[in-house]
Amino acid sequence: MADFVERQNLLEDDESSPAERRSASGDDRPMSAICDPSRLPHRAVVLVFMCFLGFGSYFCYDNPAALQTQVIQDLNLNTAKFMQLYAWYSWPNVVLCFFGGFLLDRVFGIRLGTIIFSLFVCVGQVIFAAGAWYDLFWLMELGRFVFGIGGESLAVAQNTYAVNWFKGKELNLVFGLQLSMARLGSTVNMNIMGWVYNKVAVVVGSPGPTTLGASLMIAAVTCLFSLVCALVLGFLDKRAERILHKEEGKTGEVIKLTDVKDFPLTLWLVFIICVGYYVAIFPFIGLGQVFFIEKFNFSPAEARAVNSIVYIISAPASPVLGFVVDKTGRNVVWVMMAVVATLAAHMMLAFTFWNPWIAMSLLGVSYSLLACALWPMVAFMVPEHQLGTAYGFMQSIQNLGLALIAMAAGAILDSRGYLVLEVFFCACICSQYFYLSFLLVF
Repeated sequence: MADFVERQNLLEDDESSPAERRSASGDDRPMSAICDPSRLPHRAVVLVFMCFLGFGSYFCYDNPAALQTQVIQDLNLNTAKFMQLYAWYSWPNVVLCFFGGFLLDRVFGIRLGTIIFSLFVCVGQVIFAAGAWYDLFWLMELGRFVFGIGGESLAVAQNTYAVNWFKGKELNLVFGLQLSMARLGSTVNMNIMGWVYNKVAVVVGSPGPTTLGASLMIAAVTCLFSLVCALVLGFLDKRAERILHKEEGKTGEVIKLTDVKDFPLTLWLVFIICVGYYVAIFPFIGLGQVFFIEKFNFSPAEARAVNSIVYIISAPASPVLGFVVDKTGRNVVWVMMAVVATLAAHMMLAFTFWNPWIAMSLLGVSYSLLACALWPMVAFMVPEHQLGTAYGFMQSIQNLGLALIAMAAGAILDSRGYLVLEVFFCACICSQYFYLSFLLVF
C-alpha cells in the first residue's frame, strides 16, 4: 500500500474566544476540553478515529497472503491465478492515483468522499468473500477490483484529514501514527486469519470454499469498523466546521498531465527505482507463507509470523528513520543503503538456510528506510505546482509495476520454483544500482 507527501495547507490556530465558540455552537455553557474542536483532548479523540480509518483496508489487503495455502487448495488454483488477486487490486489505481485527490476536492468533498471510498472497501471485501464462498474466482477478482478502487483513495482521504486537523510539528507524529496503525492492521491480518480459518473449519465441518468465504466475511468486519470511523469523522469534522468556521479540508493536489513533459530525467529515474524496489517486496510477501513452510519447514503459524515481520518492524521504524533522514539529508545515499540491505536479505533467503528471521528483519528495516528517503526526493526535483502530478504519476507507475510483476511472479513460481523466483527478485534489485549511479552523478 503507497506513501504520500505531506500537505502544506495546515489548519490555522483558532483565534476565537471561548465565549465566541459557545455562541457559535448555540450553547451558553462553556464546552469541556474533550468537546471543544480547538483543544488537544478533542483532537486526540479525532486522531483515534483517523488512525483506525484505514485499519480495515490494510487488514484485508493481505488476506490472500495470510491464507495463501487455503486459497490455493480450497479453490484449486495455481500460483499465477492466485497472484491475480493482487494484480486486480492494482489495476484501478493505475488511473485513480491521478483522480483520487480531484474527486475528494471537487466532486465529493473530504467527508462524503471518505465515506464513499470506505463503502467501496467494504463492498469489495464482501464481494471477494462471496466469490470464495460460491467458488467463483471471477467474482473474487471483481471484489479485489472494487476493493482497490477504495483502498488507495481512502489513504489520500486519511492524510487530508490529518493535514486539516493538525499543525506543524504535530503533523509528523500524526503521519507516523497513521502509518504505524496501517502496519498494525497488516500484521494482525497475517497472524490471525489462519486461526480464524481453522475455527470456522471446525464449525463448518471441513475446509473448503465455504470455510474460506466465511473467514473472509469475518475479515470484512474490520472494513465495516473503518466505515463507522469514516461516519464519525464526518460528523466531528462537520461539527468543527460549524463551531470554528473553518473550511472543509482539501488534499491540495493539482493534477495537470501536461506537466509530464517537463519532468527532469532524475525524476524518471526515481520512478523506475520506486517500481523496481517495491516489486521485490509486496509480491514476495504475497507468496512468502508457502516459501517459509517448504524451505525452512516452518509450521503455518510460524510462516505467517515471519512473513509479517516486515510490517511489524515498519510500524515503529518508519517515524524514527524518517527523523534520521530529515536530519542528515543525503537521500540518495540512504536509498542506496536500503537497496543494498534488501539485496542482501533476498540473497540470504535464496542461497542460505540461515534463520529467515534475520533476512526478514533486515528487509523490514530497509523497506522502511527506502520509503522515508525515496518519496521525499520528488519534492526536491519539481516545483510545488507539479507535485500532485508527480506523485500521482509515481503511484500510477508503481501500481502498474505491481500488477504486472504479481502475474509474472506467479507464473515463474509455477514453472520454475522459489529459487528462480528469488533470483528474479534479486535481479530487480540489482537493476536499481544502474539508476542510482545516474542519480549520484546528477
